[in-house]
Amino acid sequence: MKSITITAKVKLYPTSEQMIILNKTLSVIRDVLNFVSAFVFGQEGIRYLELDHALYYPVRQQFGLRSQMTQSVFKTVLAKYKSMKSNGHPFSKVSFRNFEYDLVWNRDYSISDQSVSLNTLSGRLHILFEPKGMEHWLHAGGRFGTARLIRKKRKYYLPIPVNLEVESMHILNHIVGIDLGVNHLAVSFDDEGNTRFFSGRAVKEKRAKSLALRKRLQACGTKSAKLKLKKLREKETRYVTAVNHAVTKALISQYGAGTLFIIEDLTGIRTATEQVRLKSRYVMVSWAFYQFREMLEYKAALSQSEVLAADPKYTSQSCPVCGNTTKANRNRKRHEFCCTVCGYRSNDDRTGAINIYRKGFNTLFAEAC
Repeated sequence: MKSITITAKVKLYPTSEQMIILNKTLSVIRDVLNFVSAFVFGQEGIRYLELDHALYYPVRQQFGLRSQMTQSVFKTVLAKYKSMKSNGHPFSKVSFRNFEYDLVWNRDYSISDQSVSLNTLSGRLHILFEPKGMEHWLHAGGRFGTARLIRKKRKYYLPIPVNLEVESMHILNHIVGIDLGVNHLAVSFDDEGNTRFFSGRAVKEKRAKSLALRKRLQACGTKSAKLKLKKLREKETRYVTAVNHAVTKALISQYGAGTLFIIEDLTGIRTATEQVRLKSRYVMVSWAFYQFREMLEYKAALSQSEVLAADPKYTSQSCPVCGNTTKANRNRKRHEFCCTVCGYRSNDDRTGAINIYRKGFNTLFAEAC
């Protein structure tokens, strides 16, 4: 057994009266977050207990927050500064602009088959939600974590993290190597010699149009242009997520249970690709490869399969036939691999998938010995 976390996005349907209460609660929470953030910024390195002693009663008296809501705000602010520090960003004041509210399971919120119970400034609200897609998680025996109430365009969402215990892979039926890239988002090579290409041409064209539009809006600099830029970023984020969902779902559906997926460990890919030409940097750096890996990992776990990350070093330069490794083997412009020693020729991404497959296979063999 192993533990995985799935985020279930719940859409809420509050009544008009409930919307008024939710809006007021979210507005006050945002004001408190910024108030506490300003205090933390002036007290660099402050800990939770120190913050609690300093601001607990002032926050409750000034803003009318309930006890549990006040504690949640403190934890949210401190977590934001901790995340900023761990990511290597310089210490600076954190501003909260969005209407968001962190809720602790069984304290700030609970959920039943009919409604979600939320803690607000006016007490508990029981709000109807969209049950489609949630039935499984409600009865799967998982543990719900801290959720975040979000308001977007007068719509309300509650993404809930669900921790599940799933069966580990017992029988190995397939080994699949997966090469990730730009021209092909993913290329898979399996133990039967089959190759599957997931073309990235349509994605590149769409993102090129988005990039051109973004440049025009940035050059404009007006308030309406900035609003359009924000909508464009949100739209592209949804598009990238949808594409990664579709590709990972197709891979899991094709091979089923008992499959070991070998993918490239692309940790630090942003640092490595900062050296590419400026006009290519957007395409090379900004694709969500880590999101792809996360999606593949949790979907594989749900289907009793596993994902193994392999070192991507030389996978695009090594010949899978004779082992000759040199940059000259790969023609990037033609997307072709041609070995300078034995003459082996194939698509460069397919060659990468073969080498990744073999790295995973050799790792398993070494562990078995």
